[in-house]
Amino acid sequence: MLTVIIRTLILYTLVFITMRVTGKRQIGQLQPYEVTVAIMVSALAAIPMEDISIPLTNSIIPILLLLSAQVLVSMLSMKFNKVRAFLCGKPSVLVENGKLVEHELEKIRVNINDLLEQLRLAGFSNIADVEFAIMESNGQLSVIPKSQKRPVTPEDLNIPTNYEGISHTLIIDGRVNADNLCRTGLTKEWLSRELSKFGVHNLKEVLLASIDTSGRLFFQLKSKESKKKNSGENP
Repeated sequence: MLTVIIRTLILYTLVFITMRVTGKRQIGQLQPYEVTVAIMVSALAAIPMEDISIPLTNSIIPILLLLSAQVLVSMLSMKFNKVRAFLCGKPSVLVENGKLVEHELEKIRVNINDLLEQLRLAGFSNIADVEFAIMESNGQLSVIPKSQKRPVTPEDLNIPTNYEGISHTLIIDGRVNADNLCRTGLTKEWLSRELSKFGVHNLKEVLLASIDTSGRLFFQLKSKESKKKNSGENP
Protein backbone atom coordinates (compact mmCIF):
# COMPACT_ATOMS: atom_id res chain seq x y z
CA MET A 1 0.00 0.00 0.00
CA LEU A 2 2.85 2.37 0.84
CA THR A 3 4.34 1.72 -2.59
CA VAL A 4 1.07 2.66 -4.29
CA ILE A 5 0.83 5.86 -2.26
CA ILE A 6 4.39 6.90 -3.07
CA ARG A 7 3.99 6.11 -6.78
CA THR A 8 0.72 8.03 -6.90
CA LEU A 9 2.24 11.10 -5.23
CA ILE A 10 5.24 11.04 -7.57
CA LEU A 11 3.05 10.77 -10.67
CA TYR A 12 0.63 13.39 -9.37
CA THR A 13 3.48 15.83 -8.82
CA LEU A 14 4.95 15.12 -12.24
CA VAL A 15 1.61 15.50 -14.06
CA PHE A 16 0.84 18.68 -12.11
CA ILE A 17 4.20 20.21 -13.08
CA THR A 18 3.68 19.13 -16.68
CA MET A 19 0.26 20.75 -16.95
CA ARG A 20 1.48 23.83 -15.09
CA VAL A 21 4.35 24.31 -17.52
CA THR A 22 2.08 23.96 -20.54
CA GLY A 23 0.14 27.09 -19.53
CA LYS A 24 -2.92 28.40 -17.70
CA ARG A 25 -5.57 27.87 -20.33
CA GLN A 26 -8.68 25.83 -19.64
CA ILE A 27 -9.50 22.60 -21.46
CA GLY A 28 -11.87 24.38 -23.86
CA GLN A 29 -9.14 26.82 -24.83
CA LEU A 30 -6.47 24.24 -25.65
CA GLN A 31 -5.19 23.77 -29.15
CA PRO A 32 -5.41 20.26 -30.74
CA TYR A 33 -1.78 19.39 -30.06
CA GLU A 34 -2.18 20.50 -26.44
CA VAL A 35 -5.24 18.29 -25.99
CA THR A 36 -3.25 15.39 -27.44
CA VAL A 37 -0.48 15.89 -24.89
CA ALA A 38 -2.97 16.17 -22.02
CA ILE A 39 -4.69 12.89 -22.99
CA MET A 40 -1.42 11.01 -23.42
CA VAL A 41 0.01 12.30 -20.13
CA SER A 42 -3.11 11.25 -18.21
CA ALA A 43 -2.97 7.79 -19.76
CA LEU A 44 0.74 7.37 -19.04
CA ALA A 45 0.20 8.36 -15.40
CA ALA A 46 -2.84 6.14 -14.86
CA ILE A 47 -1.32 2.85 -16.04
CA PRO A 48 1.56 2.54 -13.51
CA MET A 49 -0.75 3.63 -10.69
CA GLU A 50 -3.05 0.69 -11.43
CA ASP A 51 -0.29 -1.84 -12.03
CA ILE A 52 2.66 -1.54 -9.64
CA SER A 53 4.55 -4.21 -11.60
CA ILE A 54 5.23 -1.61 -14.29
CA PRO A 55 8.44 0.32 -13.55
CA LEU A 56 7.79 3.96 -12.71
CA THR A 57 10.40 5.05 -15.24
CA ASN A 58 8.20 3.64 -18.00
CA SER A 59 5.80 6.47 -17.23
CA ILE A 60 8.14 9.24 -16.08
CA ILE A 61 10.39 9.21 -19.16
CA PRO A 62 7.53 9.41 -21.73
CA ILE A 63 5.85 12.19 -19.74
CA LEU A 64 9.07 14.20 -19.67
CA LEU A 65 9.51 13.60 -23.41
CA LEU A 66 5.96 14.81 -24.06
CA LEU A 67 6.59 17.87 -21.91
CA SER A 68 9.74 18.67 -23.88
CA ALA A 69 7.90 18.19 -27.17
CA GLN A 70 5.07 20.40 -25.94
CA VAL A 71 7.44 23.22 -25.02
CA LEU A 72 9.30 22.92 -28.32
CA VAL A 73 6.12 22.92 -30.40
CA SER A 74 4.75 25.90 -28.45
CA MET A 75 7.94 27.88 -29.12
CA LEU A 76 7.84 27.02 -32.82
CA SER A 77 4.18 28.00 -33.11
CA MET A 78 4.93 31.34 -31.48
CA LYS A 79 7.78 32.14 -33.87
CA PHE A 80 6.47 30.73 -37.15
CA ASN A 81 2.97 31.41 -38.42
CA LYS A 82 3.08 28.49 -40.87
CA VAL A 83 3.85 26.07 -38.06
CA ARG A 84 1.01 27.50 -36.00
CA ALA A 85 -1.39 27.28 -38.95
CA PHE A 86 -0.46 23.63 -39.48
CA LEU A 87 -0.75 22.68 -35.82
CA CYS A 88 -3.71 24.80 -34.76
CA GLY A 89 -5.53 25.56 -37.98
CA LYS A 90 -6.93 28.94 -38.97
CA PRO A 91 -10.05 30.80 -37.82
CA SER A 92 -13.07 30.25 -40.06
CA VAL A 93 -15.62 32.95 -40.88
CA LEU A 94 -19.02 31.23 -40.62
CA VAL A 95 -21.22 34.33 -40.82
CA GLU A 96 -20.38 37.40 -42.87
CA ASN A 97 -22.63 40.45 -43.08
CA GLY A 98 -25.57 38.55 -41.65
CA LYS A 99 -25.28 35.61 -44.07
CA LEU A 100 -24.00 32.07 -43.63
CA VAL A 101 -20.78 31.18 -45.39
CA GLU A 102 -21.74 27.74 -46.70
CA HIS A 103 -18.36 26.50 -47.90
CA GLU A 104 -16.78 27.26 -44.50
CA LEU A 105 -19.57 25.42 -42.69
CA GLU A 106 -18.98 22.40 -44.90
CA LYS A 107 -15.21 22.67 -44.59
CA ILE A 108 -15.14 22.46 -40.79
CA ARG A 109 -18.31 20.35 -40.61
CA VAL A 110 -20.40 22.66 -38.42
CA ASN A 111 -24.12 22.00 -38.22
CA ILE A 112 -26.28 25.08 -38.83
CA ASN A 113 -28.43 24.28 -35.81
CA ASP A 114 -25.33 24.14 -33.63
CA LEU A 115 -24.18 27.48 -35.00
CA LEU A 116 -27.56 29.09 -34.33
CA GLU A 117 -27.44 27.69 -30.80
CA GLN A 118 -24.02 29.24 -30.22
CA LEU A 119 -25.28 32.58 -31.56
CA ARG A 120 -28.27 32.47 -29.20
CA LEU A 121 -25.92 31.73 -26.29
CA ALA A 122 -23.95 34.81 -27.33
CA GLY A 123 -27.16 36.86 -27.19
CA PHE A 124 -28.12 36.98 -30.88
CA SER A 125 -31.39 35.32 -31.81
CA ASN A 126 -31.40 36.87 -35.29
CA ILE A 127 -28.50 36.01 -37.56
CA ALA A 128 -29.15 39.22 -39.50
CA ASP A 129 -27.84 41.16 -36.49
CA VAL A 130 -24.43 39.53 -36.81
CA GLU A 131 -21.65 41.14 -38.84
CA PHE A 132 -19.17 38.30 -38.36
CA ALA A 133 -19.21 34.97 -36.55
CA ILE A 134 -15.76 33.40 -36.47
CA MET A 135 -14.89 29.91 -35.33
CA GLU A 136 -11.51 30.31 -33.66
CA SER A 137 -8.76 27.73 -33.91
CA ASN A 138 -9.54 26.47 -30.37
CA GLY A 139 -13.19 25.80 -31.27
CA GLN A 140 -14.74 28.85 -29.61
CA LEU A 141 -17.12 31.10 -31.54
CA SER A 142 -16.41 34.84 -31.66
CA VAL A 143 -19.44 36.97 -32.56
CA ILE A 144 -19.14 40.54 -33.82
CA PRO A 145 -22.54 42.27 -34.06
CA LYS A 146 -23.43 44.89 -36.62
CA SER A 147 -22.70 48.43 -35.47
CA GLN A 148 -26.41 49.23 -35.15
CA LYS A 149 -26.91 46.27 -32.82
CA ARG A 150 -24.06 46.91 -30.43
CA PRO A 151 -24.78 48.19 -26.91
CA VAL A 152 -24.53 51.95 -26.53
CA THR A 153 -21.29 53.07 -24.87
CA PRO A 154 -20.36 56.37 -23.17
CA GLU A 155 -18.16 57.08 -26.19
CA ASP A 156 -21.20 56.87 -28.49
CA LEU A 157 -22.94 59.49 -26.34
CA ASN A 158 -19.81 61.63 -25.95
CA ILE A 159 -19.91 61.17 -22.18
CA PRO A 160 -16.51 61.54 -20.48
CA THR A 161 -15.58 58.78 -18.04
CA ASN A 162 -12.99 58.45 -15.32
CA TYR A 163 -10.30 55.82 -15.26
CA GLU A 164 -11.40 52.80 -13.24
CA GLY A 165 -8.66 50.20 -13.40
CA ILE A 166 -8.99 47.22 -11.07
CA SER A 167 -9.27 46.96 -7.32
CA HIS A 168 -6.47 45.40 -5.29
CA THR A 169 -7.16 42.87 -2.57
CA LEU A 170 -5.41 43.84 0.65
CA ILE A 171 -6.72 41.13 2.99
CA ILE A 172 -8.04 37.65 2.22
CA ASP A 173 -9.26 35.49 5.09
CA GLY A 174 -7.38 37.51 7.66
CA ARG A 175 -4.07 37.46 5.77
CA VAL A 176 -2.59 40.72 4.56
CA ASN A 177 -1.36 40.82 0.95
CA ALA A 178 1.96 42.61 1.36
CA ASP A 179 2.63 42.68 -2.41
CA ASN A 180 -0.59 44.56 -3.18
CA LEU A 181 0.01 46.95 -0.29
CA CYS A 182 3.42 47.74 -1.74
CA ARG A 183 1.99 48.04 -5.25
CA THR A 184 -0.57 50.60 -4.11
CA GLY A 185 1.94 52.53 -2.01
CA LEU A 186 0.16 51.72 1.26
CA THR A 187 1.32 50.20 4.52
CA LYS A 188 -0.08 47.73 7.00
CA GLU A 189 -0.22 50.53 9.58
CA TRP A 190 -2.40 52.62 7.25
CA LEU A 191 -4.70 49.65 6.68
CA SER A 192 -5.03 49.00 10.41
CA ARG A 193 -5.75 52.67 11.04
CA GLU A 194 -8.46 52.83 8.36
CA LEU A 195 -10.17 49.67 9.59
CA SER A 196 -10.05 50.87 13.17
CA LYS A 197 -12.31 53.76 12.12
CA PHE A 198 -15.03 51.13 11.69
CA GLY A 199 -14.27 49.41 14.95
CA VAL A 200 -12.10 46.67 13.47
CA HIS A 201 -8.92 46.36 15.54
CA ASN A 202 -7.83 42.87 14.51
CA LEU A 203 -6.99 42.25 10.86
CA LYS A 204 -7.63 38.53 11.33
CA GLU A 205 -11.34 39.35 11.74
CA VAL A 206 -11.49 40.53 8.11
CA LEU A 207 -12.66 38.09 5.44
CA LEU A 208 -11.91 40.42 2.53
CA ALA A 209 -10.56 43.94 2.15
CA SER A 210 -9.83 45.69 -1.13
CA ILE A 211 -9.17 49.16 -2.46
CA ASP A 212 -10.05 50.60 -5.86
CA THR A 213 -8.18 53.15 -7.94
CA SER A 214 -10.16 56.03 -6.44
CA GLY A 215 -8.96 55.11 -2.95
CA ARG A 216 -12.21 53.62 -1.63
CA LEU A 217 -11.66 50.86 0.88
CA PHE A 218 -14.12 47.99 1.06
CA PHE A 219 -14.08 45.29 3.71
CA GLN A 220 -16.21 42.43 4.95
CA LEU A 221 -15.79 40.66 8.26
CA LYS A 222 -15.81 36.92 8.80
CA SER A 223 -19.24 35.47 9.48
CA LYS A 224 -18.79 34.95 13.21
CA GLU A 225 -17.65 38.54 13.59
CA SER A 226 -20.24 40.05 11.26
CA LYS A 227 -22.92 39.31 13.85
CA LYS A 228 -21.29 41.95 16.03
CA LYS A 229 -19.98 44.40 13.43
CA ASN A 230 -21.21 45.50 10.03
CA SER A 231 -19.07 45.53 6.91
CA GLY A 232 -18.18 49.02 5.75
CA GLU A 233 -16.96 51.11 2.87
CA ASN A 234 -14.70 54.12 3.25
CA PRO A 235 -15.80 56.74 0.69
